[in-house]
Amino acid sequence: MQIFWTKGYQGTSLPDLLDVTGLSRGSLYAAFGDKHGLFLLALDRYIVQALKRLDDEFASGQKALAGLKACMNGYVARTEGAAGKRGCLVVATAMELAAHDEEVASRIAYFWSAMEARLIKALKRAQKEGDLARNVDPAAAAHVLVCFLEGLRVVRKIGFKPDRAKDAVQALISSLTA
Repeated sequence: MQIFWTKGYQGTSLPDLLDVTGLSRGSLYAAFGDKHGLFLLALDRYIVQALKRLDDEFASGQKALAGLKACMNGYVARTEGAAGKRGCLVVATAMELAAHDEEVASRIAYFWSAMEARLIKALKRAQKEGDLARNVDPAAAAHVLVCFLEGLRVVRKIGFKPDRAKDAVQALISSLTA
């Protein structure tokens, strides 16, 4: 997963994969079929880890709004330093492969819909708790948040300052709260 995340699918060579796995060419093909098969497994692993992290962030506060803030602040934190420059494997893969690889596109669509479902659940709960404005449609707001958070990963990669990202998160939260 790390080598694909660092170099991208096209940038990762067979020698790279042999080096990081310690497998011979024959063993790699026997275990994973081909580079694409190994990449799909790596992408699946990344998605499972990312969804678990989101679940942990949403569960971090007693109130839903606290979990939502933890999620958004986590996204900002993940855009900083060397990891931020590397970016998000899902976003990078969407840009590199999704337009012409249906297996990849379906995995990315699954991730973003699963993320959106978690956001909808958190926003509905925040609304019941009185922390989300009554006129906010949780489904529409969740979609905006997915677009915002994934877009944040892109703009931070090219140098948007962390304070601007934090201000944007605060502005978005303020626009949703009661």
